[in-house]
Amino acid sequence: MTRDEFRDLVDEALDSVPRRFRDAMQNIAIVVEDEPTGAQLAQVEIEPPETLLGLYEGTPLTERHWDDGNRLPDKITLFQNPIEDSSDDEDDVVVAIGETLIHEIGHYFGLSEDEIEAIEEEYWRGNE
Repeated sequence: MTRDEFRDLVDEALDSVPRRFRDAMQNIAIVVEDEPTGAQLAQVEIEPPETLLGLYEGTPLTERHWDDGNRLPDKITLFQNPIEDSSDDEDDVVVAIGETLIHEIGHYFGLSEDEIEAIEEEYWRGNE
């Protein structure tokens, strides 16, 4: 899949995020890279051959203070090669992009891994 095709799928996934959350997302860049760097893997304590599908880098909204000034944008990176490698077909790529994007947006809003996993189980995967 070309980078442009992958980015189109990312845009579609972002459009599926409820508007109230998209509207609340300020000063955040969503980028696509081929693979996570060694530094990014180390940051989240992952050692190869394990890898990441996505990564949020920034200060979650729940940790910001009233006196926070101008800052560089937070960043959500989606890693195209690991997403494609973990997928059986294009439909799986679409699902992986959506799940990864929602997961990283959850970190932006200050949710913990446990909170995000609970939301994924209840709403994304339809389990109760």
